[in-house]
Amino acid sequence: MLAQILYISKRSENCDEAEIQKILESAIRNNPAEGATGLLLYSDTKFIQYVEGERVKILALYDKIKQDERHHDIILMSLSLIKDRVFPNWHMGGKPTSETEIDYITDITKQEKMIYDNILEGSEETGKKIQKVLEKFL
Repeated sequence: MLAQILYISKRSENCDEAEIQKILESAIRNNPAEGATGLLLYSDTKFIQYVEGERVKILALYDKIKQDERHHDIILMSLSLIKDRVFPNWHMGGKPTSETEIDYITDITKQEKMIYDNILEGSEETGKKIQKVLEKFL
């Protein structure tokens, strides 16, 4: 059964760009065996990560992620069953982002921007809305 999780967290002060590259490299190396795909968005102070895969496996992966000292104050924003993957070929994509200025490759509506802002604030919990906004990032 496919599922997705989305969480936000605060980036630890000692988590520099080299550490973020280590996170992405580790995910790209380890996620294929777990059948996990997804996206990591990061700013100077926050992470937003979306992970999809078999429900039991991504919940176990999320438990592991919560123990990582490179971030703290983790908030699970969305956990839901999904029919299809949003990022079927990405064992983990990564993209830097700004907390105040959003640079989209595609058009985004005011409502979608509001959802993204709510994700950053930790107040958006609707899985389908979250998926649609994350798709627009790329």
